[in-house]
Amino acid sequence: MAIRYLPRSSSVRTAALAIGALVLLTAPATAAEVPAEPAPPRPLPAYSSALLDKAGTQVRPGPGAPALPGDVSALSWLVADARTGEVLAARDAHRPLPPASTLKSLFALTALPRLDADARHVVTEHELDRVGEGSSMVGVAPGRRYRVADLWRGVFLSSGNDAVHVLAGLNGGLPKTIKQMRAKARELGANDTHVVSPDGYDSAGQVSSAYDLAVFGRAGLADPEFARYCSTRVAQFPAGGWSYPIQNTNRLLTGADGVAPYPGLLGVKNGYTSHAGSTLISAARRAGRTLVVTVMNPQSGGGQAVYEEARSLLDWGFAAAGHVRPVGSLLPPPKSPRTAPGPAHAAVQTELTAADEDSDWPAVLLVGAGALAVLGGIVLAVRRRATVARRPDAGGEFVE
Repeated sequence: MAIRYLPRSSSVRTAALAIGALVLLTAPATAAEVPAEPAPPRPLPAYSSALLDKAGTQVRPGPGAPALPGDVSALSWLVADARTGEVLAARDAHRPLPPASTLKSLFALTALPRLDADARHVVTEHELDRVGEGSSMVGVAPGRRYRVADLWRGVFLSSGNDAVHVLAGLNGGLPKTIKQMRAKARELGANDTHVVSPDGYDSAGQVSSAYDLAVFGRAGLADPEFARYCSTRVAQFPAGGWSYPIQNTNRLLTGADGVAPYPGLLGVKNGYTSHAGSTLISAARRAGRTLVVTVMNPQSGGGQAVYEEARSLLDWGFAAAGHVRPVGSLLPPPKSPRTAPGPAHAAVQTELTAADEDSDWPAVLLVGAGALAVLGGIVLAVRRRATVARRPDAGGEFVE
C-alpha cells in the first residue's frame, strides 16, 4: 500500500471537503472482490410532540388519503406503522387511562427474557394470595407442576391473573416485577404508564395511554417468543394428568361472539375491567406492511365495539399508508441532534425490519467510528471498482 502526498496548496483546499475521511489505496480488484457500496441509513421518523400532545384527533392527509372512519367512539386510539414507528393518526394519544389487561404486554416484555420457558414449577397457595377478586383466571391450582411456557399461554390466551402472579413470583416477587416494569416502560419511552399491579387489575393510580400501548405492541412483535404467544389461537392447559383447551380471548384473532376474524392479524392483547372499559392492542400484516392499532374505552357500540373500531382503524391505516404524513413517532424524541435511540429501540427496529417479508428497504452497513481519522493536509486516493448496491363482577376484572 502506498500513500500519495499532494502539494500543500492542494491539500489545504481539499481538506475542507475531505477532513476526517480515511480512504485506502488498493490495487485493482475484480468486481467479486469489491463489496457493494453501503446504502445510506434510512432516517428515523421525526417525533412531533406538538401534534401528539394535542387533544383531539391528529392526522395529516395528503393526496388520495381516505377519510378517517367516523364510527370510532374510543376515548383514545392510535394507528402506527410497526416497522418505522411512524404514527399515521391518533386521538388523545397521551391521555392517561386505565389499561386493564393490555398491561400484561408490558409484563411479558419485562419477564419473558428472565424466565426459562422449559423450567417447571410447583405452585403454592401463597403465590395466589394476592390475585384480585373477580380476576380473569386460566385455572392455575396450588400443588400442581407447570412449565413456564404453559403459564405464559395462560397469560396471553386466557389473560390469567393467576398465571401472572405465579410468573411474577418466579421473577423475584411482585414488588421487584413492578419496579422492573416501570423501568422497562421508561426504557421504551412509554412515559405515560404507571404500574401498580402487573396483571392490569384496576388499581388506584395505574394508567397507560394509547401511545404507550402501541409502543408495547411494537416491541412485542419484535420479540419472537412474545409474537408466538400473542398469535396463538388455541392451546391445551395442563390440569394434573389431563388438560383442557383454552382459546385466545382476542376476538379479532379467533373470531367469536359475532366478531369476524381480521385477515392477517398477528394478535397482541385485549382487556376489560369495569373501570377501564374495553382496551385492545392489535397488529396486522398486509402486503409487507405491519400496523399496530390501540383502542381504549369505546363509548358506544356494546361489548364488541373495541374490536370493530380496531378493525375500522386497521382498514384505514392500510389504505392511508403512503397518503398521509406522520403526526409523530413511537420512538422518543432525541435528547440532542447527536443522540441516537436507545438499545431497546434499535433492537425493535432491527427485528421488525427483518420480519417484514416484502420489505424494500436495504440493509445498512455500519462503519465503526474508529475506522475514520483526521489527517491534516493529507488526502488518500483510492482505485476501486465498486458496484452500488364475561361480565365484570364486584372485583372489576374480566376474563380478558
